[in-house]
Amino acid sequence: MTKKILKQKNVNIFTKKASCSKKNSTKDILAKHISYSHETQKTSDTTAGQTQVEQAPVPQIMEIFYCDICEFKTSLKCRILTHLKAHVAEQVYCCKNCDYKCTLKSNFIHHMKIHTGEKYFSCNICEYKCIQKSNLQLHMKIHTGEETFSCNFCEYKCITKSNLLRHMRIHTGGKLFSCNICDYKCTIKSSLEKHMKRHTGEKPYSCNICEYKCIQKSNLLTHMKRHTGEKDFSCNICEYKCIQKIHLLNHMKKHT
Repeated sequence: MTKKILKQKNVNIFTKKASCSKKNSTKDILAKHISYSHETQKTSDTTAGQTQVEQAPVPQIMEIFYCDICEFKTSLKCRILTHLKAHVAEQVYCCKNCDYKCTLKSNFIHHMKIHTGEKYFSCNICEYKCIQKSNLQLHMKIHTGEETFSCNFCEYKCITKSNLLRHMRIHTGGKLFSCNICDYKCTIKSSLEKHMKRHTGEKPYSCNICEYKCIQKSNLLTHMKRHTGEKDFSCNICEYKCIQKIHLLNHMKKHT
């Protein structure tokens, strides 16, 4: 399929180094150009009165791959091939479990981990596990107390830029996303997407033990604790334990 893309778009992907403007459509033509134009030169030996061929210093050659559709260029062939797929919107990999499609196998493998539940990265301090290394790096900041981003209006600090942008809307009062069915408005696109599932009745997450289904993954994780008997929140005054923090807060009111 990639060869068809290159042929259809007539992409001149081979070219000489930056100091030479010569471009060629094939590697063979490029090699001949270098051989005749750059590798040897004739010089005259005035002392001996003879003409000899001297081997000129061969410059370091770097292949540059160009896209004929836009100004993109790279020294890696794999990158130009990936780039070309974006132009023709070639969707090679399709998920059988959902509507996800992509052009890169690596992205597809990563996506499938969402369905299989594979989590290769784990925290060495707590039980947190995740799919991506970047998510683990962000999580570790919770333990180290590192807060990279800060608000210039108040003392708010956070770990991620997305959280800061979300916080800034409190000061600006901006709610950019709104429901076209009801009056719901929010500052985060993902919140709107979750809200819309209430109208469509879509519940993508389901329990493998009972018939429980829900909109959010966090709700499913909370539900699963009912089957495992896990209770993360406990009262420091009595022996009360519960699954959700809100239940603990309601319980604490009894002591006050």
